[in-house]
Amino acid sequence: MPNPTRAFLLGPLLKGVSRSFYLTLRVLPAGMRDPIGLAYLLARAADTIADTSLIAPQRRLTLLLSLREQVNGATDDAALFQRMAAEVAGQQVQSDEKVLLESLGPALDVLSQLNEFDRKAVREIVSTLTEGMEFDLRTFPDERSGQIAALREYDELDRYTYLVAGCVGEFWTTMTYAHMPGTLKERADVMARRGVRFGKALQMTNVLRDCGKDLRIGRCYLPQTMLDRYGLSPQDLLRPDNSVRARPLMIELLRKTVDHFREALDYTLAIPASAVRLRLASLWPILIGLETLILLADNDAWLDPQKVSKVRRNKVYQIIASSLLLVPSNGLVRHAVERRIRQIEARF
Repeated sequence: MPNPTRAFLLGPLLKGVSRSFYLTLRVLPAGMRDPIGLAYLLARAADTIADTSLIAPQRRLTLLLSLREQVNGATDDAALFQRMAAEVAGQQVQSDEKVLLESLGPALDVLSQLNEFDRKAVREIVSTLTEGMEFDLRTFPDERSGQIAALREYDELDRYTYLVAGCVGEFWTTMTYAHMPGTLKERADVMARRGVRFGKALQMTNVLRDCGKDLRIGRCYLPQTMLDRYGLSPQDLLRPDNSVRARPLMIELLRKTVDHFREALDYTLAIPASAVRLRLASLWPILIGLETLILLADNDAWLDPQKVSKVRRNKVYQIIASSLLLVPSNGLVRHAVERRIRQIEARF
């Protein structure tokens, strides 16, 4: 018998809070949709808690850690969910985000209904993602303090991109082997490694695209050791007219990001052409991510939060439509991705 709560959570609510990810989710094979969709919902709820700047960072951290405990099977705490609804949901402008926070109890009920393998995998990915959110709250100052802090070195940035995105590629790969056995012909460890690089590619794209905005809430993800090498400080990056001066640093990070995308291409080509839905779910974020990097490489004001390098919606739809012709052919997929990579590298 259909479960109306589950249907609402993984249908209208998921669509309301996931935006472009919902497009990817809808093309996934049926068995993968529920655990991946539920993991997304729980992670999105945790992210909303972590990002609600009207609540003091230490309080957000307490709520975040409490939610992680609940996800990992702690005794149901109805009072906790009431506190979250009162403290966090009430601060949300987006009504879907508010509904999500008020639906955490039912979401955890759905988690308990998953089979043991999926339940364990969802718990692990949500725990890792919340580690990334915890890192943000412990590393950076209160968004309203007027202060700014930078990560120390590239390895710290690399670890951060694993916690908030690389682990998702790992999880996605685990779900594929579990729900579509025999589909991926490569060894599981090879695909997991590529999946991590795939996720890092997408997060590095976000870091570079959103740099101007993040700086204004006190977060400089560009490592201090790299800033030092180019004679820059986090405060220098607050001035949009320093975009050209900081371009060599951006180019260095673009090169690392493009290398991650090459691994993402290998990941996608390891998915058989017959698994059209799974291939599309991998191809779309690669093509959209590379289009973002092209815009970024052309953006002489990339540090200006008013001039963000964002792919327009009609371009996204164009990419999705054209991908339907590409996806059956390894050669066409490779050509489409490598052509964009060459466009980016020509701008270095």
